[in-house]
Amino acid sequence: MGFDNVPEAVGHSLDLDVILRFSEIQRLENDDQFWEAQQQLNKTLVTSGLYMTHLFQEDQVFLRPEWEKYIQPALRPSTRWLKFFRPDTVDLILTKMMRGTDAQDMEDVEFLVRQGNITRAQMEQAFATVRIPDVEELHAAFQEALHKVRQTLTSR
Repeated sequence: MGFDNVPEAVGHSLDLDVILRFSEIQRLENDDQFWEAQQQLNKTLVTSGLYMTHLFQEDQVFLRPEWEKYIQPALRPSTRWLKFFRPDTVDLILTKMMRGTDAQDMEDVEFLVRQGNITRAQMEQAFATVRIPDVEELHAAFQEALHKVRQTLTSR
């Protein structure tokens, strides 16, 4: 979401992952209208096979500590009432590393590197500061994906 000229292999996702910023978590937890709207949205989307279920706190995904400074408006697709933002491309690449070398995520990484003209230097800086949740499997997934992402950056 938020990119032009997305290849078909990369552009097929049926879910929307949401990162909840620390500054908004308490407000959303207590906002019954938000949760009702999420349920209604999923009811509306069910016929298309789409859904919104993944709501992560920012410390539950791979991100740079200052990720929030770099969020980008997601102008595609256009919406009438909603304003979507996405993490910066560098942070999106980090989030794609959460499932190790999952084939779809690694295709996404290749697209993001090309689309964003991401350099190895940019990613090495991100690798050095990335926040990884304290879960052994996630640390292993990061190490597994690290080699593959570095290969992608070198082959550009």
